[in-house]
Amino acid sequence: MQIFNKHSDDQLVAAYANGNNEAFDTLLQRHKSRVYNYIYQMVRERNLAEDIFQETFVKAIMTIRQGRYTETGKFPAWITRIARNLVIDYFRQEKAEAAVSSDDENFDVLNRKELSEDTVEDIMIDNQIQADLRRLIRHLPKSQRQVLVMRYYRNLSFKEIAEATGVSINTALGRMRYAILNLRRIASENAIALTR
Repeated sequence: MQIFNKHSDDQLVAAYANGNNEAFDTLLQRHKSRVYNYIYQMVRERNLAEDIFQETFVKAIMTIRQGRYTETGKFPAWITRIARNLVIDYFRQEKAEAAVSSDDENFDVLNRKELSEDTVEDIMIDNQIQADLRRLIRHLPKSQRQVLVMRYYRNLSFKEIAEATGVSINTALGRMRYAILNLRRIASENAIALTR
């Protein structure tokens, strides 16, 4: 990884886009403290800051790998903007969930689907989706399946997953990304809907 220490951010992004994972490890090491502190200053909760930090770098990985990174010379501003948008999304969601009030005369609590329990049909569809998803997960390579199960079923952070599996955070993030892409591909090939 030391060979990349003197590279610019743009050189590291280009190297990572060409498949060199160590280049992204260098980017992560270079910017992780600043990005994490930026997020923590806004949310003031360590676990939440850790989750948003991890999502920020997952989003960065996906954008770079898909060839959509165009912020030449502006990687620090770009990664900070991703973090900021994720924090804003989190607070919007929190506000939306807390904004339900029965005092509003235009708000009909009794006829709001999102505030009622699921119908029998909804429950059956959800159960089928979960069964399909479990079946699809079994078709993933072991390393991808392991990361996905640890993240979504055991709710571990990427840092915890990396430590448990003995790989770098970047490798854990990459495995998660490929697991999701493979699940989508397998579902599409088999005409399986994973949402209601």
